[in-house]
Formats: sequence, structure tokens, C-alpha cells
Amino acid sequence: MALHLSKSARIMKLKMGFLGTTNFSSSSGNSLQNKRSLSENRKSPASFLCDNRPTLFSTRRLCSVEADNRLCSPHKVVGDSQLLNFPGGIVKFTPELNFLAWSREERVHCYRVLDDNGLPISRDYVQIDKDIAVKMYRDMVRLQTMDTIFYESQRQGRISFYVTAIGEEAINIASAAALSMDDIVFPQYREAGVLLWRGFTLQDFANQCFGNKGDNGKGRQMPAHYGSNKLNYITIASTVATQIPHAVGAAYSLKMDGKDACTITYFGDGGTSTGDFHAGLNFAAVMEVPVIFFCRNNGWAISTPVSDQFRSDGIVVRGQGYGIRSIRIDGNDALAVFTAVRAARKMAIHESRPVLIEALTYRAGHHSTSDDSSKYRPIEEIEWWRVAQDPVVRFRKWLQGQGLWNSQSENELRDYARQEVVITCFELD
Repeated sequence: MALHLSKSARIMKLKMGFLGTTNFSSSSGNSLQNKRSLSENRKSPASFLCDNRPTLFSTRRLCSVEADNRLCSPHKVVGDSQLLNFPGGIVKFTPELNFLAWSREERVHCYRVLDDNGLPISRDYVQIDKDIAVKMYRDMVRLQTMDTIFYESQRQGRISFYVTAIGEEAINIASAAALSMDDIVFPQYREAGVLLWRGFTLQDFANQCFGNKGDNGKGRQMPAHYGSNKLNYITIASTVATQIPHAVGAAYSLKMDGKDACTITYFGDGGTSTGDFHAGLNFAAVMEVPVIFFCRNNGWAISTPVSDQFRSDGIVVRGQGYGIRSIRIDGNDALAVFTAVRAARKMAIHESRPVLIEALTYRAGHHSTSDDSSKYRPIEEIEWWRVAQDPVVRFRKWLQGQGLWNSQSENELRDYARQEVVITCFELD
């Protein structure tokens, strides 16, 4: 601040003017007179603020020469239109009294590649490597199996707490597959699949949930609150959305260091109702940092539906308000998630800009082992999403259509995945 004050001739002039209007004296008489004048003025606010005599206090707007020129310059006239050279950009005047609509006439479209039966809705979609596609499906099944058995373990009293990603497997695995290992992940608490894709072993997951000596945190964290420095996966915090500004700050660091990487932060629709979400988006937009904001809009913030949270068209429109490129995707379509995240990563790094992704999905399981969602959601609604919109089944149908999967492969994978989890839990129990 001192450097700016010393370099600004206008500010120095204002300071001298301020000093010139103030009567400083060491004599006791003048000091007493000034105090009496100040006391009288305090009794009469009007005279204190409006009389013409010099006062002891003065308020002035201090600004740089550049800001002063920008703020005080007259508006430009171009043809019949008037343009205001406002600090945030050129603004065009209009004689029409139009209020912005509170919502769009048509909701923002949702990007998808596969329909509910696993068939491409268009021939023009980004191809994915066959080996990556098969690994994605295998990890989706492994995640689903791990969630099922660990949830049952909590019900049996073997672990104290657990949170699943049932119905959101495509978001976990497909988004992770589109990232680089150098990208830093700031998760919420439903992204165990991202860590699974990066190489966190089933033994590592079990150690953390059981809180034994093999756990990286030595049992200091709640179960299902994973973290791994080696895998660039920041430890999960239970507090909602606090990871968002952290991800922005880390992205700023990557930008300053010139790294060919970005950060990605995951959060639910409930997280967008926090101040950290808005602060994070604004900071990222202004500083132009390479971060991907990934919102899992599963319709429920524990027991609060989105209709009780906001009136906007979901989350995707909020990015526009902060000057951030945004997209809405089908979160139960693994190919759509993979394609969108890969494109967002490229945009974030090469253009040094934040990107917001809203993935529409559904939490087919309970919020956690501490919740019973049947108390606030219709059972029929849960079952429809669990059966008709299962992302694992949809992706398997696409693999089968591509000749990359068959019933024998399915049976072998299911048997292996279940045996893997059961044996690991048995050894730790």
C-alpha cells in the first residue's frame, strides 16, 4: 500500500489537501478551542457534516490514477447507441425497461452419449480406448461390491460408519479415468472410486475403515475419510464444501509454477448452498486458475430436496453468473462423464480457466449408515433409479454391444470382486 501511495501523484495531492484543511497546533488554547468545536459539532450532526468551517475529520475517496480515469471518463457515443466504459467492461445503454427473467424459458440441455439401453444416441462421439473402457467397468463393479459389503460390515458392528456411492459409480470412475495422476483431487466424501482408480488398494480402504495400524491416518479420521499424498488425493473432510476454496488455491499454485496439471473438486448439490462454493467460483474466475468444479447433483442434500434449496435451473447456470464455462451432463452415462471431464481438463490447463460441470444423477443408497432415506423419499422413486438408471448396467450394455464384454466375463468379475472384499475384511476382523 505504501508503494502505491508514493507513486500516485493524485493521491499525494489529496493527502496534502486533507492536511491543509486540518488545523494542528501545539498551543493549549487552540487545542482547547478545537476540542470545544468538536464537542459542539457532535451535538449537531448537521453542522458537523455540513458547515463551511475547517473540521478535524474529513472523508475522501482515494483511488489510483488509472482507476480515476476509468471511473470518471465520460461514456462513449457510437452512432445511435451509447456505450459506457465501465471498469468491468463496455456496457450498452437501452431505453427499454427489461428485467432479466428469473429463469430460462427452457432448461439447460443435458449432454449424454448413451441412452438408457447403452446405445449411442449419435454416431459422432469421442472414441475411448478399449483397455481403458474395460478397466472403467471393472472398477465400477469393484466399487459397487466394496460399498455393498462395507455397508453390511457397519450394520454388523465391524466398523462404526460408512458412506456409499451406489448409483454414482460412473461419476467416480469415469471422471478419474479422464484425469492425469498429476492432477490434484479435492474430494467430498462420495469419491472413493476416484481413489480406487488411482491405485488405492482394497487393503488400504479396509485399513482406513477399520482404523488399524495399517491406516495412513492411524485411525485418527472417521471411516470412509480417505487420503493419499502419493496419489494426489487430499484427505476428506466432513465439513461440507470447505475443499472448494482449497482446490482453487492449489490450482493457483499450479498456474504460478507453470505445471501441466489442474485441480478438481467434487461436491454435491447441498455444497452449492454454502458460502465456500460461491467464494471459490468467484476467486477461480477472477484469478483464471485451472480448476474443475464437479457437482454431483443427486437431487438431495441428505433429506433436503433441491426444490427447497434454490429456484435456479440447477447448478450449471451459476457458473455463467461468475463468468465460468459450464456444462450439464448425464452423470449416469460413463462415456458422457469421461468425455466432458477430459474436455474440461484440456480447457482448464491450456486456457488457464475454471470449468463447472453439473452431473445429474441420483443417490440410490442412503446418505450414510446414519441415515434412513425411506423416511423422506418415496421407495418407488429410489427403486426406479436403482433399476432403470443403474450406470453400471448401462455401461455394461455398451461394452457388450462393442464386443468387449460377455456373460462369462461378467460372472468371473463378480465372483472375484466379492471374494476380494470378503477375504480382506475377514483378515482384519
